[in-house]
Amino acid sequence: MTAATIAPNRLRLGLAALAFSALGALGTPAYARGPEGIADVAEKVIDAVVNISTSQTVEAKGGGGSNAMPQLPPGSPFEEFFDDFFKNRKGPGGGSKGGENSPPPRKTNSLGSGFIIDTAGVVVTNNHVIADADEINVILNDGTKIKAELVGVDKKTDLAVLKFKPPKPLVSVKFGDSDKLRLGDWVVAIGNPFSLGGTVTAGIVSAKNRDISSGPYDSYIQTDASINRGNSGGPLFNLDGDVIGVNTLIISPSGGSIGIGFAVPSKTVAGVVDQLRQFGELRRGWLGVRIQSVTDEIAESLNIKPPRGALIAGVDDKGPAKPAGIEPGDVVVKFDGKDVKDPKDLSRVVADTAVGKEVDVVIIRKGQEETKKVTLGRLQDPDKVQAAVKTDEPAPEKTVTQKALGLDLAALSKDLRTRYKIKDSVKGVVVTNVDANSDAAEKRLSAGDVIVEVAQEAVSSGADIQKRVDQLKKDGKKSVLLLVSNADGELRFVALSAQ
Repeated sequence: MTAATIAPNRLRLGLAALAFSALGALGTPAYARGPEGIADVAEKVIDAVVNISTSQTVEAKGGGGSNAMPQLPPGSPFEEFFDDFFKNRKGPGGGSKGGENSPPPRKTNSLGSGFIIDTAGVVVTNNHVIADADEINVILNDGTKIKAELVGVDKKTDLAVLKFKPPKPLVSVKFGDSDKLRLGDWVVAIGNPFSLGGTVTAGIVSAKNRDISSGPYDSYIQTDASINRGNSGGPLFNLDGDVIGVNTLIISPSGGSIGIGFAVPSKTVAGVVDQLRQFGELRRGWLGVRIQSVTDEIAESLNIKPPRGALIAGVDDKGPAKPAGIEPGDVVVKFDGKDVKDPKDLSRVVADTAVGKEVDVVIIRKGQEETKKVTLGRLQDPDKVQAAVKTDEPAPEKTVTQKALGLDLAALSKDLRTRYKIKDSVKGVVVTNVDANSDAAEKRLSAGDVIVEVAQEAVSSGADIQKRVDQLKKDGKKSVLLLVSNADGELRFVALSAQ
């Protein structure tokens, strides 16, 4: 390479260096710097974030040196320590005095996080952080430790409220509006991961209204802000320093953060906290119905386009929906002015509505919208849940009167009621056998189920069912909508292929 070619290259390099220098003078681009204000948020709210320390007396079981590991709250940072401790114990009684096989009870400790919402000493945390605790202590950011008392808990949302007597003036934080969050908004998590004390992490809102099937009112904020064991109960802040969530769960095969954490949104938290402070318990609205999803097949059978809403599978005789005229087969598409896209939407909005309030419920019945006025009752806790009693044992061939839709069907008789333990109040046609290769088997119909209606018309024999199916095929229907009861009388809708 000659000097003549080297000189222009050096000139270009020099100009590039000058350009980068000029960019540096203008400042680092915003996307490279990250959000401004995280340090300001942390400084503003850090003293309102507390550590929660609990102790619990655990009965040790003796006998050959085998002692039960204490049941710690999920996410406790002490789980691995106790696991190692109990695995490595030696000798009968685990080394207790005199070699006794039954060592005395001992206390175990666990740690979590929380935050102050009232300078009078009111703290919000997760229920699983303080569950079964004999003693609860709040540890302030400066290390001050104060005994706290439990105000109330709500297991369904995994929230708890504590109260302690402030030894000095406190800093509190307020709730923001989680409904205003957008995907990609920056958030800040502060808590006590692995017992390290006040720790600040930041990330973005990865998803909203996330349902992970952990409870009946799932609607989590998902974030990639680092959340680990011990962060449970700690706050998730927006960049205004307002609490927009309570960090509750992580998904992680290792136990550490992999960037998938979940927080209860502040809209839910604020309502729960208000009731716990006022009543010491939750007073949720109750509609008195059993609901299920509107599948494509069910929507086609009910002439609902597009598929949406919550299908009423059953109505409690003593519930508020009954006198309001809501019936099985109705599809709720709007409740108290709020759209209902699926059953979870209805569960959440009913639970969040005040007991005794009269609301408009928009339903679709036989393809037409109707509005019903319902005065909500109060959901009792614990919920009454009855398990269905079913058997796959086929009935003797002589009882089968009809085959349709991959089902062996028979009129209800005393013998069949006894065989399948079907209550006297249940009316319809009993399923005595299910073809394993049929659509009915895929939809989990089984012997002992009772078909109450076909296409919203009552049936009392296998011939009734066959007649209705034949008519639906002639009408060009691709599916047949069945109202099915279990042995205890609990109803659900099942759509089967008409082919």
